[in-house]
Amino acid sequence: MSNIPETGRTPRVQIRLVVIQVLVFSLLLTLGGRLWYLQIRNGQEYTDEAKNNGVQRVVQPAVRGSILDSRGVALADNETRLVVSASRTELMKIKDDGKAVLARLAGVLGMSPKEVQDKVRLCDSKTPKPCWNGSPYQPIPVTDEATTQQALQIRERAEDFPGITAEPTAVRRYTAPGKANTAQVLGYLSPVTDAEIEKAKDTESPFLRSDQVGRSGLERTYDHALRGKAGVTRYEVDNLGRVIGEADRDKAQPGANLVTSIDARVQAVAEYELNEAMKAARKEIDKNNTGVNYKADAGAVVVMENRTGRVISMASLPTYDPNAWVGGISGRDYQQLTDKASNYPLLNRGIQGQAAPGSIFKVISSTAAVNAGYDFDANYPCPSSLSFGGREFKNFESKGYGSINLGRALEVSCDTVYYGLAHREWVKDGGINPKKDPKDWFYRTAHQFGLGKKTGIDLTSEVPGRVPDRQWKQSYWEQLKGTWCKEGKKGGSYVEQIAYENCLEGNRMRAGDSVNYSIGQGDTLVTPIQMATIYAAISNGGTLYQPTVGRAVVSADGREVTEIRPKPAGKLPMDTATNRKINDALAGVATRGSAAWRFGGWPQDDIPMHAKTGTAEVYGKQTTSWFASYTDDYTIVMTISQGGTGSGASGPAVRKIYEAMYGLDEKGTQDLKRALLPAPQKALPRIGADGTIDAPRIKPYQPRKPLEENQQLAGPPARRD
Repeated sequence: MSNIPETGRTPRVQIRLVVIQVLVFSLLLTLGGRLWYLQIRNGQEYTDEAKNNGVQRVVQPAVRGSILDSRGVALADNETRLVVSASRTELMKIKDDGKAVLARLAGVLGMSPKEVQDKVRLCDSKTPKPCWNGSPYQPIPVTDEATTQQALQIRERAEDFPGITAEPTAVRRYTAPGKANTAQVLGYLSPVTDAEIEKAKDTESPFLRSDQVGRSGLERTYDHALRGKAGVTRYEVDNLGRVIGEADRDKAQPGANLVTSIDARVQAVAEYELNEAMKAARKEIDKNNTGVNYKADAGAVVVMENRTGRVISMASLPTYDPNAWVGGISGRDYQQLTDKASNYPLLNRGIQGQAAPGSIFKVISSTAAVNAGYDFDANYPCPSSLSFGGREFKNFESKGYGSINLGRALEVSCDTVYYGLAHREWVKDGGINPKKDPKDWFYRTAHQFGLGKKTGIDLTSEVPGRVPDRQWKQSYWEQLKGTWCKEGKKGGSYVEQIAYENCLEGNRMRAGDSVNYSIGQGDTLVTPIQMATIYAAISNGGTLYQPTVGRAVVSADGREVTEIRPKPAGKLPMDTATNRKINDALAGVATRGSAAWRFGGWPQDDIPMHAKTGTAEVYGKQTTSWFASYTDDYTIVMTISQGGTGSGASGPAVRKIYEAMYGLDEKGTQDLKRALLPAPQKALPRIGADGTIDAPRIKPYQPRKPLEENQQLAGPPARRD
C-alpha cells in the first residue's frame, strides 16, 4: 500500500483536467470560428459555389412525327444527317470570341468565314437575315450537310475546334413524292425563341431550348402533336461540372404522325398543270395591251371533296423548297424568298391570295336576285351595254344575247343582266340616299355564302377577303378621307377629280359600285379556298363545310388515332329548287356556255361536269383568270394572276386535272386503272406498332401528249369569259 498521501495526487489530476478542458474549449472555439467563417464571413461565396454542385439536364430531342398524304406517303419525315453545330457559350470564352475557330471551321466545310459567322450571330431588330433566332445557350447548327470526312476532321482535331460538335442527328426532310412539292401547305420549322420558352413555361407543353417549332402551314397548326416530348437525363455534378451520378431519366416520346387528306399524286398533277397553264398564258397576247404578253405571275389551284370539305390538293405558284429552312436558312435563300422580285413564294395563294372573282361570283348574285324576289326563270334583258350615272357598263366583248333567264345568263356569263338587277335593288334601297334599313340583298347574300370572313381551314395566316358593303365603305372612307380631300381637285386631272369625289361622298354606295359588284368586280376580294368551299356546297346540295387538310393524328406506334372529322359550317341561302336550277345552269356552262369550247368530248352522262368561268379586271394590271368547277365528287378552282380569261388560261389545266383523277383520255374514255381518285377517300393508312407505315410508291406525273391542231375537240362556240 502506497505511503503517498491522497492530497499529493490531487494537483496532477486537476492539471490534467484543466488541460483537457482547454483542449476541448480550443477545439470548440476553432470549430465555431470555422463555422462562422464558412457561413457568415464567406457564406455568399460558398453558397454561389454550391449552386454549381447540383443537377444538370441533358436533353434528347424527340423525333418529330411525319406528315403523310391520304394513302400514307410521307410528305415530311426525318432523316439522319451529320450536323455541325457551334456553341456560342463556349466560343465567347475564347479571347477573340471564337472568330479564329469559326474561320477554321469555314475552311473545313468549304464555306466562307462570313457565312459561318452569319449563321451563329443572334437575331435582333437590327440584324439582317440570316441569323439565329433561337436560344443563345443552344448549339447553333452551321450545316446539316457535313460529309463523313468533314466530321472526322472536326472530331479528330478537337483542340482546334473548341465549342464545335459534329454529330449524327435526325433532321426534317420534305420528300416531294412524285415531285409533289406541297411547300406552302406543309410549312417549315425554325428554333424556339427565348420569348416562346418563357410564354409556355407554365403550360402543359413547355418548350425546351432544343425544340424546333412549326412556323407556317401544317407544321405550325399541328406543332404540339408533331413535336412529341423531348427526353431529359438529369446528372448530379460538382462545382467543376464533373458528373457524380445520374439522378433520373425521362425517355423521349416521339411525335405523332399527321395523316392529311392531300393525295400526293393529285398534288403533283395540280402543281404541274398550274405551272404549264401559267407558261402557256405568257405566250398569249393581251388584247387590251396589244403586243404585250400576259405576265401570269402567280396562281393557285384547290381540289376539294364536295361532301366533306377535305382538301385533296392545294398548289400555289411561285413556290419554294421547304428543305431550305432545315438546319438554318442561308442569306441568299432568305433574300430570294422575301424579295419582291421573286413575288413572295412563301405566300400560300390558295388561302392568302385575294383577288376580284369576276364572273364566278355570279352564282351568288343569282341567288341574291332570287332571294330579292326575282324569278329565276323569268327573262331579263341582256344588251351589249347599259349606262348608269353617265357611265357605260359594257358586256364582255360587247355582245348581247337578247332577253334571257338567269340560267342562260350564267351559261353565257351575261354581265348586263346582273347590272340591271343590281341597279334595280340599289334604287329600291334609296339610291345615293339610302333608306334607314336598306335590304342590301346582294351584299347580305355574299356574307351568307361565307365571304368576307375566314373559312377556318386548318392552315395558318388565312385571309378573309372582302365584301364591300356599306359598313366597309364607311370605314374605308374614314381611313382615306384626309388623303382624298388633300389630293382632290374639282375639274382637275382624272385622278384629282376621282379623289375630289371620294372626299365628298366616298362613303356612299353609288350606282356604279353596286352594278360592278354584281359581277364580282370593284372592291370585292375572295380567295380560292372560299370559292372552292362555295362551289362544293352547291354540288352537295347546300352544305358549307369548314375546309380541312388534316384527317387524323396517329400516335407513333399507331395505337391511338384521333380523327379530324368534317365540320358543317352553315347552309347556302338557297332553297332546293334554286340549287337545282343553278346546278343545271353550271352544267350548261360546260356543254353549251362559256366553257364548252374547253370541254368538247367530255363524258357528261357518266361524269357530269359543272363549271363557271371568270375574267376579273384589276386596275393597273392585266386580267385575273378564274375557273370554278365541280363533278359529283370533287370541286376544282383555279386562278392565275394577270393570266387572261378564265376559260382561256385556267380551263385547259382544270380539265387535265380531272382527266388524271378519273382516268380519262382526251376523247373522254375512262380507264379506272389509271384513275388517281375514282371515288372519295375513306380508309386511313396503316401505321405499325414499330412506327412503320404501309405506303405505296409514287411515280412522277406523266402528262399525256397534247392533241395535234387538227385533232382538237371543240365544243360549240361561245363567249370565252
